[in-house]
Amino acid sequence: MSGILKQFSLLGVAAGGVFQGWNLLIVAGAVLLGLVVGAIPGLTGTMALALLINLTYTLPSDQAVAFMLGVYVGAVSGGLFSAIMLNIPGTPNAAATALDGYPLAKKGKGGKALFGGVMASCLGTILSCIIMMIATPFLSSIALKFGKWEMFLLAIFGITICGNLSVDCSPLKGWLAGFLGFFVALIGVESMYNSGRFVFLPQLRSGVELIPALIGLFGIAEVLTVLQDRTPFEVNSDMGTILPDKDELRALMKPLIRSTLIGCGIGAIPGAGEDIAAWLSYSTGKSSSKNKEEFGKGSFEGLACSETANNACIPGAMIPMLTLAIPGSTQAAMFLAALNLHGIQPGPMLTVKSPSFMYTVGLTLMVAAIVMIALALILTKPMVKILQINRKLLMPIIVTLTVVGAYASRTNLFDVKLMLVFGVIGFILRKLNFPLAPLTLGLILGGTADINFRQSLTMSGSVLTRVVGDILIVVVLYSLISGTIKTVKSAREELASVKK
Repeated sequence: MSGILKQFSLLGVAAGGVFQGWNLLIVAGAVLLGLVVGAIPGLTGTMALALLINLTYTLPSDQAVAFMLGVYVGAVSGGLFSAIMLNIPGTPNAAATALDGYPLAKKGKGGKALFGGVMASCLGTILSCIIMMIATPFLSSIALKFGKWEMFLLAIFGITICGNLSVDCSPLKGWLAGFLGFFVALIGVESMYNSGRFVFLPQLRSGVELIPALIGLFGIAEVLTVLQDRTPFEVNSDMGTILPDKDELRALMKPLIRSTLIGCGIGAIPGAGEDIAAWLSYSTGKSSSKNKEEFGKGSFEGLACSETANNACIPGAMIPMLTLAIPGSTQAAMFLAALNLHGIQPGPMLTVKSPSFMYTVGLTLMVAAIVMIALALILTKPMVKILQINRKLLMPIIVTLTVVGAYASRTNLFDVKLMLVFGVIGFILRKLNFPLAPLTLGLILGGTADINFRQSLTMSGSVLTRVVGDILIVVVLYSLISGTIKTVKSAREELASVKK
């Protein structure tokens, strides 16, 4: 009973900070920025966070958290605007939304589809936040029992499972990308023996700075990709009314619980991300629906399946990040980088050092979701005008923002050069169909895996006698074996198609 009262007390402390006037205004402005960036095809949620992180340098930590979470929620939802009106997903997680959103727009129900999608996103976020705030304290108590060996295995598991879940490519490519990130994270002077590793430039003695690397991977690489794309598009300006009728609302509510659970569960898996959550929810919804023949032809139920899940994924991705410092998605990885920038260290000790922080995150995400509904009522029609902006006109502005963001992290010109190098690397990897999520996780987890592995080897006793560690070894091996089987099967199918 005392434990429950303590949690309610912490919730009250968090609410006192979240509902301050300035914080609410910052969340509202951040959600609007995120919606605009997410709505423009080619500007992803991760890119939005990478570009706008430099705006938080001078903010207090509570306001910086409010800003980044507002951008996160807005950017994930913003992709539905172009998915519905253009049939071009503004962000990868909105790809499933286009399957039913665009047919609805062609029927003159674009306004209803836009508002219905935002409403599903809002409800999915709120329900998933409740799950997050219930589950995180329980998982934190387990995480406190993890030793060096378990933390190393968790980092390896994050890479293996992320490679396994990579969309449109073999697990082998995901693993290669992940361990490339691991290698880059090892560059610099290590902490145990103070010796340099792979330091071929004096500026690399302090290692590769995370924020310029991520800005390059998701900012410059995105710019290069967009400039290469010559596909023209037109906006369907016939939106109709905005508010759905009773039957359409009923269809939007049908998959709410199921899609929320799917989104939150997928979000908690390191590296899985919002796009996988949306597709899995859509597929599950279609197979279990009584009106499955309407899916793909303009179904409000299908629209809700994808939009509920991709936003429910946000609080889900916070669970492993807050408890284990392992981000559940690339967007969560950028948020983790912002927290580190402001001196907040997620992980098993977070609930001890800052016990109310988890509730601050959950309540802020809820506020952002509610603000998003209000903005959707006001800005749905004006947002369509934003989609008519030529993306290539925005690129010089975006490049400027990336340079400022990379330089501002340490006021070091070398970080700008580093950002450009990672931008070219990211562009090449995209062209070769390598996923960037495992690479991002490798960059973040490489240092953690390295130091925990070496420290575990210096400890007395066998690492194989630890039950949790042994379970994680089995899970990692299963992930590697299943991914290898999938890779071999895919290679055989490709070889058979070539022979035909």
